[in-house]
Amino acid sequence: MNGPMARGRVDTAERRGSAAAYRGRVANEDLGRTLRRLRRLASLTQEELADRSRVSVDVIRQLEQGRKHSARLPTLHALANGLGVELTTLLGDPPGVAATGENDGPRFVAVRRAVMPVLWGPEPVPPGPGFSLNGLRERIADGWTRYHAAEFDSVMAVLPDILTDARAAAASRDDTDRGAGFAALGKALQLAGHVAVRMGKTDLALTSLERAVDAAERSSDPLLLPMIVNSTAWTYQRQGRLEDALAVALRAADDMAGTGRTETADGLKVWGGLTMNAATSAARGGDYERAAAMMEAAEREAARVAKLPDSGDNRMVSVFSPSSVRIERVRLAVQYGHPNDALALAKGMRLSNDTPPSWRTWLLLDVARAHTDTGDAAGAVKTLESLRRVAPTWMRHHTLAVAVVRDLWALPNHPAGLRPLAEFLGICD
Repeated sequence: MNGPMARGRVDTAERRGSAAAYRGRVANEDLGRTLRRLRRLASLTQEELADRSRVSVDVIRQLEQGRKHSARLPTLHALANGLGVELTTLLGDPPGVAATGENDGPRFVAVRRAVMPVLWGPEPVPPGPGFSLNGLRERIADGWTRYHAAEFDSVMAVLPDILTDARAAAASRDDTDRGAGFAALGKALQLAGHVAVRMGKTDLALTSLERAVDAAERSSDPLLLPMIVNSTAWTYQRQGRLEDALAVALRAADDMAGTGRTETADGLKVWGGLTMNAATSAARGGDYERAAAMMEAAEREAARVAKLPDSGDNRMVSVFSPSSVRIERVRLAVQYGHPNDALALAKGMRLSNDTPPSWRTWLLLDVARAHTDTGDAAGAVKTLESLRRVAPTWMRHHTLAVAVVRDLWALPNHPAGLRPLAEFLGICD
């Protein structure tokens, strides 16, 4: 058996309490209820989950019954893998909307209406003389920039108008303008799908992405369809449909390679995004070795990006560079039970200028998790201090970052620098 399952039953190490192993625990009064709900959604018995995760059925029972309120991060990783969900889903995702925003508040309802216009409503009217297709593209690109900065509330504020204008552009009477309008509509619907995923509405996301596929097939952009397929595969992952996610990502990547669309920088980036997505699905399905091989191939190909013709606007294309692939390799290694591999991959790593800030923060968190899993509490604290300097607000509100610090705080001997982090996150005594 591949991945973290090959390490044997995680709770055995937990009972031994080996000094070499990381002994922190994540405490959460809602953990048992969340575990039970996710297990039932996956249609698994406690015994079946124990078999899939290699966590003893006794530990699962104790957690679900509330007799046990904490577990080590490796145990939670194994349970999440067995359930086919991300670890943050088990821990509890942080709110996707800032301040007092609500997932189904007026702003999100407006996004729903824009994605799915009312039945028997008026047909889109072609744009008037003052309309600018370049201006629409710029608004969509700005929306993607805000999305990658996790400004979901502000993206939702502009999406309805963007989608309305894109539908008007797709109704243009000129063939060239209409093809460009459908390209804009597909990219806007793809953005709406991503926002819906972040709001926990994966069914709405798939509806938006299916409509984006239709727009892409009628557009003038040959790379748009595989980009939307990549988003669809990611959404399948969020639903635990790992085999579906792997199949569609690989098919789209193979199609791009077979038709010669990887000979431009943009085409290679799209292929790379699909390949990394497929690798994540393989790893979550328990085949870490296959995932690692895919990532190695992707990293080799990423070196070609800088040598190929580029469109010049990377905001509308997949993130793919040697840095981004290495970050994803680190993430997969730490998430699927190979912390030493993760640290080796991250050592001496230099990030390119096009690496999004959100990817940099994730790298620091993954390195901190790898240090904790190898028992290097001091290394974890040092990395978390860097994370606090780079992204203090993100760190304070991210469930997993708080969980790692809480685990370190549970150690009998606190490493230097831990108390300020614990006080910053409000979890110390």
